[in-house]
Amino acid sequence: MGYRTYTCPIAKSCGGCEWLAVPYPIQLDRKQALVEEVLGQAARRDHGTLEKICGMDEPRSYRHKAATPFAPGSRGRVRCGFYAAGSHRIVPCSSCLVEAPGARDVLNAVARAAERCGIPAYQEDRGSGVLRHAVVRMGYATKECLLTVVTNGPRLPRAEKFVNDIRRNQPQVTSIVQNINERRTNAILGRQCITLYGPGVMHDRLLGCSFEIGPTSFYQTNPAQTEVLYRLAIAGAGIVPGMRLLDAYCGTGTIGICAAHECPDVEVVGVEQVGGAVAAARRNGIANGLDKRCRFVRADATEYLVAAARNGRAERFDTLIMDPPRAGSTPEFLSAVCALGPERVSYVSCNVLTQARDVELLREGGYRLERVQPVDMFPHTKHVECVATLARR
Repeated sequence: MGYRTYTCPIAKSCGGCEWLAVPYPIQLDRKQALVEEVLGQAARRDHGTLEKICGMDEPRSYRHKAATPFAPGSRGRVRCGFYAAGSHRIVPCSSCLVEAPGARDVLNAVARAAERCGIPAYQEDRGSGVLRHAVVRMGYATKECLLTVVTNGPRLPRAEKFVNDIRRNQPQVTSIVQNINERRTNAILGRQCITLYGPGVMHDRLLGCSFEIGPTSFYQTNPAQTEVLYRLAIAGAGIVPGMRLLDAYCGTGTIGICAAHECPDVEVVGVEQVGGAVAAARRNGIANGLDKRCRFVRADATEYLVAAARNGRAERFDTLIMDPPRAGSTPEFLSAVCALGPERVSYVSCNVLTQARDVELLREGGYRLERVQPVDMFPHTKHVECVATLARR
């Protein structure tokens, strides 16, 4: 890999790729150094290994999810693009080198369709107007494309004409959903969705498994590196036939289903507190013919595991995969893990600082840090994902 750098005409004003001017090998070195600083000492104390970061061969066009805000322009125009760094000033964008091909075209087409249909953009300072955001998901292993249009209330004037305009100009869009967000908030999505065209969901594939993706579903933005990440997480769990695997913070069941697909005769229990995600996980289990071996429970992960530990050996798990949010897990969850004593813990994290904090609690509770593997999910940014593998002493 050479010391090539990438250029972007709006890089300075957009600020989304803060390391774009840094050669990619140096970006990887910086991320490796961060993980070494945070987790290296614990790995050395336990005679574990800190592996070289898994980077991308070509760190472009990796984001299969893209979004834009909207704002009113002059003479009925609808402005779209990215927010400038540290502000809500919109920087126009005709194409983005880290987004999947065609994604930005779809988002810009929404703005043009709104102009032709006379649909006003949202005015953030007044809380008025209709069109707030658009989010597009592009298939990685499929050709499906889900477009979500976020509106400031249920009313979408000239909705049929608007949808037909988008479909005519962007035929790759396979479904269009209206998401309603009436809150004065920086959060893009609201809770209510109305399907305007197509099935209201899309499907994609990871590690040979098919997954349903809805407008509010969590699904990794970089599917190519997600396959790398999941392979590492599943390998770290040390799964063999006959085992019982707990997939904690399971979302729509992607890791657990991939693990069950990888290893026959493994029973998976996934725990997730978001009802819509659990329903999608169950549909994903059925779609992949794994619903007999994959059970998904709607529950807070901490409450579920504390109760399981209280039940003792009645709720036995041989191995655990956990993928908590950026804030990490809780002391109560980790204490319950130590009480239940699965042989291995495979901890996936998008925040090595909270991961390191949680790993220390697991080490104090009888686990050894066996392996640390960084993965670059977001080239040209400072973010790094990491899989920490722990084994019971």
